[in-house]
Amino acid sequence: MNVEFVNPFLDALINVLKTMANVDVTYESPCLKADSVAMGYITGMIGLAGERTSGSIAITFTEEAVLHIASNMLGEKFTEVNAEVADMVGEITNMVSGGGRKILSEEGYKFNMAIPTTIVGRDHTVTHRSKGTTVLVPFKTPAGPFYVEISFEEVKPSAAYNVRNKVIYKK
Repeated sequence: MNVEFVNPFLDALINVLKTMANVDVTYESPCLKADSVAMGYITGMIGLAGERTSGSIAITFTEEAVLHIASNMLGEKFTEVNAEVADMVGEITNMVSGGGRKILSEEGYKFNMAIPTTIVGRDHTVTHRSKGTTVLVPFKTPAGPFYVEISFEEVKPSAAYNVRNKVIYKK
């Protein structure tokens, strides 16, 4: 995976959380992720397909972190992950994707639009469709951690995939 795809999404995420939720976050050293088990309770995921590369990003929040962000962003106190919080995670994922795509478009990369998927529940899995390496970046908020996964690969011009909007609840 080309590492130039990581920073645009991290920068977009930091900007979205600061602007929309007034939450300052810091990130730690990235590493490679070897398995598909999510490190949090709720994940927003979106695929990105372009002429030169395709991949996906996933943002996985712990319950503490997402409830803090939701409370700040939506202006009411949340004590449990519900449909409104799940919608917010999808919207954050969409905004981060748009911000990252905008930065990458300035470098000549164009991506088709996609719709985020939200996965809720303990021990869910996150499966990236690309065969590229998955980079995991841990983040810290005042309320707890969350994680960003980014996976891209170079593709042939005809390769593309669609992502459908859905919320998956795992019991």
